[in-house]
Amino acid sequence: MAALGVVRRTAQGALAVALLWLLGACAAPPPDGLKGESFSADQLMQHDMNRVQTLAMRDNLDSLVRLLEKLYRRNPGEWRKSGFTDLESALTQGAARIRTGETPKELEGLRDIEVLSVAMDPRYPGDRVAAFVLGLSDMIITAHGGHTRFHVTDAVEAQHVFNAARNLEIAAWMLASRRDAQGRPLLLSNELGDGVANLSFEREFGRMIARLDLVAELQDESVRRIGINYLQGLLFFNFLPVR
Repeated sequence: MAALGVVRRTAQGALAVALLWLLGACAAPPPDGLKGESFSADQLMQHDMNRVQTLAMRDNLDSLVRLLEKLYRRNPGEWRKSGFTDLESALTQGAARIRTGETPKELEGLRDIEVLSVAMDPRYPGDRVAAFVLGLSDMIITAHGGHTRFHVTDAVEAQHVFNAARNLEIAAWMLASRRDAQGRPLLLSNELGDGVANLSFEREFGRMIARLDLVAELQDESVRRIGINYLQGLLFFNFLPVR
């Protein structure tokens, strides 16, 4: 059993390294390159899957901050609706709200996909960028059980994370296709034509979707491996060490 335990721990360690590499690869890679994380006391309460979930969540929230800035720069009238006098103030407050999953105050009582639906309603008079991005943030965090860091006591439902990835696909489609009564885009995002190709919004959504799909698959696999590892322990019985 001891020998099997050593082999199992070695395999788990190698798997963790591979998963973290895949996580970075699926991000394609993030604009600032691969980013590790300094040691913190709570990491003692995290197993390999928790680390993958935590890093994926960190990178997805960073992607939402970048999406907020891109949308505000292309749609400056939106941050002015929230009463900000400059873009930097809007970005600073928006980034803080993204990381806590806070929804717009004028939409108090609504959550995740409800906020997204209102944000892409042509009749919504408020800051559409804030509602859209904060709705995405709340939706992703809610799909992970309300956590942004994960520990051995936390349970994440793989199906909810998978559903969040599909919701991102729908949100990206709505962002690109929704129009007002005059046929104008509700929000300017990707741009094609006249020799200009700006697909940075699409790429940011792609990164988030890839991370969520990877976490969902790994979470589902880790649950199945618990039973498989137990059966392997019974099948490959080993004598206990005496020295």
